[in-house]
Amino acid sequence: MDGSGFNFSLIFWAFFIFMAVMPMIKQTQLQSQRFRALRNLERKRGSRVIALIHRQEMISLFGIPLSRYINIEDSEQILRAIRLTPPYMPIDLILHTPGGLVLASDQIAHAVRKHPAKVTVFVPHYAMSGGTMIALAADEIFMDPNAVLGPVDPQIGRYPAVSLLKVVQDKNIDEIDDETLILADVARKAMAQVSAKVLNLLKDRMDEDKARAITNQLTEGRWTHDYPIGCEELTKMELHACGEMPREIYEIMDFFPQPMRRQPSVTYIPLPYEREKKAP
Repeated sequence: MDGSGFNFSLIFWAFFIFMAVMPMIKQTQLQSQRFRALRNLERKRGSRVIALIHRQEMISLFGIPLSRYINIEDSEQILRAIRLTPPYMPIDLILHTPGGLVLASDQIAHAVRKHPAKVTVFVPHYAMSGGTMIALAADEIFMDPNAVLGPVDPQIGRYPAVSLLKVVQDKNIDEIDDETLILADVARKAMAQVSAKVLNLLKDRMDEDKARAITNQLTEGRWTHDYPIGCEELTKMELHACGEMPREIYEIMDFFPQPMRRQPSVTYIPLPYEREKKAP
């Protein structure tokens, strides 16, 4: 092999190693920025800050985005963080999630409710399904004026539990296959279980009649599972959640970016603008 061939091979392998290592270096830098932002908010509020933020992230060798949702690993980590928090220290929980497993969401909600000091949930954009259940366990909820929560009606596989029950109710039993009947039985149990969980979370904060009314709205399936419940509807439900969010919450969200596309869908100059003063 001549010198030029050797140099080309060396450059090729150096480039390959650089492309393989660079994402890991960037991820390490991003994680360091996240920790600093969390620590700054903790110092300001005198609390432990826990972020449960589900985004797609370019974390693999080839930059393949992975979808995230509330799972058992999340519940294990949050329960550990709460155990490491002194009983007298408040907890600030930042939620940004499409939801996830009922088991994991229920574990987190139970741990949040049992923490002796005040727990505040911040929702900068959305906390759907299991995220809503966790938010309801907190002592106080702060949402961006445009942020949303979602229904907590259980889903059985691909189907809403309430829809399975409606099929059994509307059709003659002789016309329903065994699998649908089994799913409907599971759906009935799931709805009763989730309703009881949500009611227990709410009745500690309000009288039982009001708690039961809100529980019915969230769990009985009157909306589709992805229906966004915004500030106006939450206020009508007497769930006061919307207010001014600390700017640090938005800064923390900036350190959890979505994977960059070749052509971004949204473009703007990322600077806060002040209102221009008009000439008298």
